[in-house]
Amino acid sequence: MLIIAGLGNPGAKYVNYRHNVGFMAADAIVRRHSFSSWSRKFQAEIATGTLAGERVLVMKPQTFMNNSGQAVGEAMRFHKLTPADIVVLYDELDLAPGKVRIKTGGGAGGHNGIRSIDAHCGKDYRRVRIGIGHPGVKEMVTNHVLGDFAKADHGWLDPLLDAIGEHAGLLVEGNDNGFMNKMSLAVPKDSKATANDDDGRPSAARPKGPSHIRQARPKQPAANLPESGPMAAMLKRLFGKG
Repeated sequence: MLIIAGLGNPGAKYVNYRHNVGFMAADAIVRRHSFSSWSRKFQAEIATGTLAGERVLVMKPQTFMNNSGQAVGEAMRFHKLTPADIVVLYDELDLAPGKVRIKTGGGAGGHNGIRSIDAHCGKDYRRVRIGIGHPGVKEMVTNHVLGDFAKADHGWLDPLLDAIGEHAGLLVEGNDNGFMNKMSLAVPKDSKATANDDDGRPSAARPKGPSHIRQARPKQPAANLPESGPMAAMLKRLFGKG
């Protein structure tokens, strides 16, 4: 059995927040594969079904983001699973919009939902990081994360969620590279409103031209040489002129 947990905050207020993209991904999986209807258990909304021949529990913790680990840990212990049997879907500031990366273990990276799961389950579970981009300055992070996806974002968000639903079986099979490749192919190249580096931050303005190369010195005017006198006579003897 595998647990796939999408992270977010419960309630209508948060439905379209960037911070809730984990919930959106969980919904996409359940819709695509005709899982059971959502029900309440383990302090979460849960749905069950089969992916790649294996029983899967998809869950959306209802404990609010900062206490996500309470719900995931309860489900893990009830089913006598280990962290290796858990996949968590969540938003990642430090990835450009539409990029998806998977890793096992590691730090929380400032994400309170992941920090909570680390505390309740251990760290050795798979983390599916869904890029939402970085606003560029620290002061704007809270409003960015706790704000709705912009209309333009749906150019990459909608096909990405469809792809997560369609290819979730690859996660069950442990084919993380194959899953990431499918996600990359799903997102249109021209769907992002602004250019971003891989870390999600807008590309910095670069100076025009090779500013790091020293400029050539201006050409100095030729020195005037004496035409007569001792110095002129010496130069004529040295260079055979005159």
